[in-house]
Amino acid sequence: MLPIGQLMIEHRLIERMISLMKDEMDWIGETHAVDPVFLETAVYFMRQYTDICHHGKEEDIYFSALEKKPITPELRKTLEDLIEEHAFARRTVDEIEAAKNSFVKGDKEAVAQIIAALNIITIFYPQHIDKEDHHFFYPSMEYFSKEEKDQMLREFSAFDTRLYHDEHKRIVEELERRKAEQKKSGPPSGARA
Repeated sequence: MLPIGQLMIEHRLIERMISLMKDEMDWIGETHAVDPVFLETAVYFMRQYTDICHHGKEEDIYFSALEKKPITPELRKTLEDLIEEHAFARRTVDEIEAAKNSFVKGDKEAVAQIIAALNIITIFYPQHIDKEDHHFFYPSMEYFSKEEKDQMLREFSAFDTRLYHDEHKRIVEELERRKAEQKKSGPPSGARA
């Protein structure tokens, strides 16, 4: 497997979470009901899995190795854009958490902020993933030898031993189950804005 194969597999789980966040945004818009537990769990997933695990491997291992290569100016620009996009995603996740915290403290106006931040992240991530999967990963792999690619995979593996992929997969599966039940039963009592 190429190192980018592992990153693309991680993209698929991130896409599932983004889909759940889009469903939650639509649910809030339709029902005016906010589920703080869902938002808390989604923020946790985005920080732990998407940022620390996935972006961590990209930035600390893959991008760092690529920055040392004589890549084209276009590829270097894309690399710089991706790093900035990761920072943008972190700020947007912070906005989701801040809006959720305001809502929990009784600020009913925070519902609009929650919807706005969810809208931003659910539009942003599919575009970001598409850029990496279809316009960056394969051209950038050409700069690495087989030995360098194998070494990168070993570094990814060592990085992952500190993290829990299965835990984050279970989080997404549990939210998918809850979302399916929510659609059947309606909003929880006491969660209305």
